[in-house]
Amino acid sequence: MHRRLGGGSGIFRRKPVEQIASEHEGELTRTLGLWQLTAIGVGGIIGAGIFSLAGAVANRTAGPAVLISFLVAGVASAAAAFAYAEFAGLIPKAGSAYTYGYAVLGEIVGWFIGWDLLLEYIAIVAVVAIGISGYFAFFVNKIGVTLPAWMLGAPGTGEGHKVDLFAALLCLLIAYLLNLGIRNAARFETFLVWLKVGLVLLVIVVGAAHINADNYTPFFPFGFGGAITGAATVFFAVFGYDAMSTAAEESKDAQKHMPKAILYSLAISMVLYVLACLVLTGMQDYRAIDSESAFANAFADVGLPALATVIAVGAIVGIVTVLFTFMLGVTRVWFSMSRDGLLPKWFARTHPVRKVPSRVTWIAGAASALIAGFLPIREAAELTNIGILLAFVVVSVAVVVLR
Repeated sequence: MHRRLGGGSGIFRRKPVEQIASEHEGELTRTLGLWQLTAIGVGGIIGAGIFSLAGAVANRTAGPAVLISFLVAGVASAAAAFAYAEFAGLIPKAGSAYTYGYAVLGEIVGWFIGWDLLLEYIAIVAVVAIGISGYFAFFVNKIGVTLPAWMLGAPGTGEGHKVDLFAALLCLLIAYLLNLGIRNAARFETFLVWLKVGLVLLVIVVGAAHINADNYTPFFPFGFGGAITGAATVFFAVFGYDAMSTAAEESKDAQKHMPKAILYSLAISMVLYVLACLVLTGMQDYRAIDSESAFANAFADVGLPALATVIAVGAIVGIVTVLFTFMLGVTRVWFSMSRDGLLPKWFARTHPVRKVPSRVTWIAGAASALIAGFLPIREAAELTNIGILLAFVVVSVAVVVLR
């Protein structure tokens, strides 16, 4: 039995769980079903890393035991996922870790974790957009189109670079799509996610036909410790359901669907990650795996270089879905904090017809566009390092306190 929390004063004030669950109903539209929520979660978890990160860890850290690295990271992530699932069913409101922390640990914790998530999610959106911009420039160059140097990257990233225009515009485009309404935006995301899953499965199936079992020996070339070190490296590739949980207030039946969607999205992603690792390390000796373009190089080695194009398309689609999920996350956390009075109430206004927080959507889009346009990817990435871990800690502690 969950105990009722409430009372307190000032910065330690807490909202009763029952109060949070019942207030503000109708401000956002409940249109998302189970599989749309699951798609948003998968979209946030699986990015381009499924084609690159596995190869880097296999080559440098774990060898064929990279699949153990992903399994260990998945188990650790699952512990947090169960905590998120419990809260998502108990408090079916926007805000995710911010809302859970505020309800159980107090206003000051909610304030800190809310700002942590805002900065982290905006930085992730910017980093992801910069990554897509790199692929865009590559494809444009392939078809023989030369773009002006000033628009190809942030200042300091190359000769003549002044702004990463494509990355900035992409952030604004995602903000525009979200502003059309959650129903239309979710349809777009769901289509891209299942396209991405299909491309990943194609790579896995075709690659499985070229597995050489001898490549799995030795399985632990860097020792078991290498597999554990690899798990720490890939851990941040197996989250994303936290951003999806910010959409609880737009779920048709949040108490029933949100916990399932969180666990389903992690399970689907882990199966794909493990199968991809199994195929990659079976196709090539771990020492020959290219740490930058693992699958493209592996398929070229077995006489299928055309699959490199499929992988590039899959990587781009994968990155776009991550961008969507985390842009959704930052707008819902911001909206929730504003509604609770921890940020100006002006931000909590929703569109009268579409029932989306239009103001924060455009502001978040503009903020991420500025970061993506004018900061090198390394500096933008540094803003994301600790945020998600802190959110996991807060939610896990809150579950213990709640009980």
